[in-house]
Amino acid sequence: MRRFLRYLGACGALLLGAAALPAQAFDLKDLQQQLQAAPVVRGQFVQQKFLRSLPQPLTSNGLFVLSAQHGLLWELRVPLFQDLLITPEGMYRRGDGGKWQALPQQIGSGRETRLFLAVLAGDTRGLQDNFDMQVSGSAGDWQLVMTPRSALLKQIFQDIRINGGKLVDRIELRETQGDRTVMEMKNARADNKLDDDETRDFAP
Repeated sequence: MRRFLRYLGACGALLLGAAALPAQAFDLKDLQQQLQAAPVVRGQFVQQKFLRSLPQPLTSNGLFVLSAQHGLLWELRVPLFQDLLITPEGMYRRGDGGKWQALPQQIGSGRETRLFLAVLAGDTRGLQDNFDMQVSGSAGDWQLVMTPRSALLKQIFQDIRINGGKLVDRIELRETQGDRTVMEMKNARADNKLDDDETRDFAP
């Protein structure tokens, strides 16, 4: 009986010790895998630009389709009707007749385009070249804070803060001059492939 009690005590100690161990941390690698599990994400967006010179934010909204392979389709519906396509190669605007028209590329804009795509897609590996990154929270409720490394980006951004769960829910770009942009993704849903219309849209 005494030996059995010692056995129960040892088992209890092992269980208490296991319970005291910290849970495995949710890190950048976990976040990368979680966000890239969805080849296609669709949803609605609300974007607000808070400018120091204006008492109220500039608000726009519309629809988006994010394809890990092709880029981002940004369909603005309010305050005006305009479709934009953002790919690693550049930005395009839908013109008359539904054809895409390439927008002029300024110096450095190519890197900004790739940065924007990487932020939305949660491409932490690609972002680490330009930002110090700190993730906190869990797989269901996390925040990623990105602080710029390069002198050029430090002139533009104070930091970029991304929040989400299974997918990205909110992006806040805080600029050094005090302006900021907040994008909220509403009713986002993941899919395995583009539909036929979207496939045609991603062909500038």
